[in-house]
Amino acid sequence: MMTNLVTLSNVTYKRNLKIIIDHLNLQLPQNNIIGLLGANGAGKTTLMRLISGVVPNYKGTIRIGTATTNTARKQVASFSQILTGVQPNARLTEIANYCDTLYSDFSIDVFEKIIASLDLDGTEKLSALSKGNRMKCVLAVTLARRVSLYLLDEPFDGIDSMTRKRLIKSMLTWKPDNATILISDHHVEDIANILDQVVILKHQMVISQKSAEEIREKDGLSIETYYENIYEGGVDHDQSHDNL
Repeated sequence: MMTNLVTLSNVTYKRNLKIIIDHLNLQLPQNNIIGLLGANGAGKTTLMRLISGVVPNYKGTIRIGTATTNTARKQVASFSQILTGVQPNARLTEIANYCDTLYSDFSIDVFEKIIASLDLDGTEKLSALSKGNRMKCVLAVTLARRVSLYLLDEPFDGIDSMTRKRLIKSMLTWKPDNATILISDHHVEDIANILDQVVILKHQMVISQKSAEEIREKDGLSIETYYENIYEGGVDHDQSHDNL
């Protein structure tokens, strides 16, 4: 029986009177890699921001382990928007030192090993990095925190296939034992093979949560095809909320 790390109960969030997340319920188990899929505007980024404790003024309850407040959840979840607000002329080593002062769980040693494995130079400035190298830096900073939950929002967006493969390999290498990764990505085919579960958002709520193994073995579908069927209405949504 899997232990749930994350629980969201009846969560609703509005921005400028518009409903972004609507009475959403979700449980994420410990030690899983979970794909968060959905069209643009489905609420994927907002959901990650809510879980990570960045977004206030929501209704419902959100828990990561025993952490329920926004402040407490920030301490146990590492969100890939961690570079928001960092000065563009900062060097990578300066960014690591800054994160080390913010987070007691940040490991400069892990950060240095990740950037070395990804061929990044710590003396480079953030503003001088290509898009691909910037995404490498984002992943390194995010994974250098030693936490139970990682939230990766489109970490491979706009970069070439070979770089995506290297980042995925690095992500698997540096994930702590028993940690969970929630990852959203438009390139479903690139992450399909590493997923334990799939969560699909549509109409501001979860319409499907299913194990990747069951999709492949029982349904006989690829993750990408299953996702497309959900959005095209080819899957009975009531049947897609299987017990995991």
